[in-house]
Amino acid sequence: MIELMLIGVMVAGLWIVGSVVGLVFKLAFGLVHGVFSLLAGAIGLLIGGLVMLLVLPLVALSLLPLCMPALLLFGLVWLIVHATRRSPATPAAR
Repeated sequence: MIELMLIGVMVAGLWIVGSVVGLVFKLAFGLVHGVFSLLAGAIGLLIGGLVMLLVLPLVALSLLPLCMPALLLFGLVWLIVHATRRSPATPAAR
């Protein structure tokens, strides 16, 4: 009976040691993964921003014919409003 209990205690002890070692590895690799994930995210944002700086003017130019009627209408309204406003009286210079 004592031998069976000793085998059980040894198996349980080895199980706990293995679990602790696995926990340490999981923690270490999780931290390393977190650091690399943040680094990759920052690099992705940088590259994405640079690509947007290159692509956004091309997209705006390609959408210009689609937006031209609205831009012309806006310009016409602005001209009418601007032409009908009175210029404010300038104060006399001292």
